[in-house]
Amino acid sequence: MSSAELLHIQPQELQFPFELRKQISCSLQLSNKTDNYVAFKVKTTNPKKYCVRPNTGVVMPRSTCDVIVTMQAQKEAPPDMQCKDKFLLQSVVASPGATTKDITPEMFNKESGHDVEECKLRVVYVAPPQPPSPVREGSDEDSSPRASVSENGHSNALEFNVASKAFNERGEHQDTSFEARTHISKVTEERNYAIEQNKRLQQELELLRRQVGSRRSGGGIPFMYVVLVGIIGIILGFLLKRT
Repeated sequence: MSSAELLHIQPQELQFPFELRKQISCSLQLSNKTDNYVAFKVKTTNPKKYCVRPNTGVVMPRSTCDVIVTMQAQKEAPPDMQCKDKFLLQSVVASPGATTKDITPEMFNKESGHDVEECKLRVVYVAPPQPPSPVREGSDEDSSPRASVSENGHSNALEFNVASKAFNERGEHQDTSFEARTHISKVTEERNYAIEQNKRLQQELELLRRQVGSRRSGGGIPFMYVVLVGIIGIILGFLLKRT
């Protein structure tokens, strides 16, 4: 509390929760515990940095008045978070029923013989308030169901992974079986086709033999033709054994 007799000022220093690029405000409460009308005026060493509302006014007897001091947004933090700015609050007895319109600069001029009381206030930067934690700490009983849910979720995840792996292996096995059946079917068709061709060639060969036997009496057929038919039969037999 100030030692001034006209106005009691709270707090005795201006505390700003400093944050970069953000306007910050703090308030002063002026209490008039006398029976006089008291006029006041607020000055600062850095008027471009601060906005004071109201910077002048009248506090009626046995009443209070709040003054809001706003610091403009700052782009840089001061070294070591120390501020050299200061405020000066002047107060003087005003005429009964005085209002803000009745205040003149001459009222706060000591050289004119006015009894002016002064109170110096310094500026202090403090850490901004921390937001509350969104996660509330619970008791062991509260955490038990969560742990159970977590364990169940982990178990379900393991079961899902095992089932997924088995399904994939089953799908791969089915794909392999399908390819094997397709290959066997293709080989079987080729084998049946080769057997059919072999039977047909054997029939043709038998027919040729009969024709050869019947024509020997008439001069016979060319020897090379018979050899060619024999070679074809050997090749078909080799292919049949290979399949």
